[in-house]
Amino acid sequence: MLLEFKAKNYKSFAEEFIFSMIPVPQSDLKYSILKKEIGKKKYNALCSSVLYGPNAAGKTSVIGAIDVFKSIVLRGNIRNAKNPTRNHAANLLELIPNIQLNEPKPVKFSISFVEDDLYVRYELEFFQKNILDEKKDRHIISEVLYINNELVFLRGVNEKNSITFGKLKNIQNYISESYNNESINNSAINIAQNNLDKEELFLTNGFKAIFSPKLVELILSWFGNKLRIVYNANTIHYRGSQNIDEDNVFKSETNLNDAIKLFGSDSNAIGFIKNEERSEPQLSSIINKKDMKVLLPSEMFESYGTLRFINLFPLIASALKNGVTLIVDEFDSAIHPMALMSIINVFHNDEINKNNAQLIFDTHNPIFLNHNIFRRDEIKFVERDEETHYSRLYSLADFGTSGKDGVRKCDDYMDKYFIGRYGAIKDIDFTSVFEHMLNGSEDGENVEDERN
Repeated sequence: MLLEFKAKNYKSFAEEFIFSMIPVPQSDLKYSILKKEIGKKKYNALCSSVLYGPNAAGKTSVIGAIDVFKSIVLRGNIRNAKNPTRNHAANLLELIPNIQLNEPKPVKFSISFVEDDLYVRYELEFFQKNILDEKKDRHIISEVLYINNELVFLRGVNEKNSITFGKLKNIQNYISESYNNESINNSAINIAQNNLDKEELFLTNGFKAIFSPKLVELILSWFGNKLRIVYNANTIHYRGSQNIDEDNVFKSETNLNDAIKLFGSDSNAIGFIKNEERSEPQLSSIINKKDMKVLLPSEMFESYGTLRFINLFPLIASALKNGVTLIVDEFDSAIHPMALMSIINVFHNDEINKNNAQLIFDTHNPIFLNHNIFRRDEIKFVERDEETHYSRLYSLADFGTSGKDGVRKCDDYMDKYFIGRYGAIKDIDFTSVFEHMLNGSEDGENVEDERN
């Protein structure tokens, strides 16, 4: 489960932001807590979080920063990606640094999470000039790995090619047999240092190859399988079962259909059909008409909101089943708030969420600003300074519970948000723009519907 993520010099976040999933120590906020005990240490985490803020404030950048860091860790280097993704900053690292800074500064990422019986904290700092700079230099400045609060290795800081190892007692079960004496010999250290590449992570290259492939595989497995980031939920398309034996055979999916019936679909069943004309099974709907059943492509029959739910439901089910941290951009687009609240409540339900799954998403819908839905520390805000254009991230719990600006549990969060008590909101009035347009020569007649 995710505990904390930090980033510095990522797009509009010139200064460091901390996205925390660690509960604040307030006595009236004891519900919706995920718990994990490792030895004598207890770790608690929030099971959900929601991000608020005006357009272009930096909400998607928070999600994007986590996605970029995941991409870097999984490919093992700070070179540009060879396989493009929807998050352009994950492909072209020149897009990461803040373009408003007068002097180039390092980019820094840090993440902490719990997996199996390990608490993992991994930090990476590297120099990367932004896309407006002529010279495209990049190199890793420092790299640090902690396991169960003990240092495993520290790269750089004092010297560019230095590697310092901590005591390895915490990870003896993960270390290669050659190093069972709880220390790394000088020969191995020299080999590691001499093979450092300025653009390659020591974690996924030297440390994995020489010292602990087992530990690195556990970390990479968490990034690859337990940290699921949907960068723009509108692009998700559920492909369903691929094991349809015969052509033109319809395969229904029970759990999905049960959810769709509650959601309100007009079809009798949702499933997938495979035929010779398509390379993959097609999402289809069965409609009963008198004594016959009609099979139609779901995109022709179902509403846009229903299709979005169909595509998202398997992700949610998988997250709950496998204890995944699911982070979704535009999660609530076209889906009724009551359906979304039911999903959120499932993540808050200790009887169902037994595997420590987490749900994180951004939204503009104020209905979730409610103490009956989210804890104060689960509600995050992003706002952008109009002069510096820098973004900052903070929590509703940061206001405290006392004083003029304090937030009480019984407060009307939505009402106070709209009157600007929490910031992260912007007055917008397009009147003058349209007046100028209608009185002048500009118009919108050249805009065409994409269906034409």
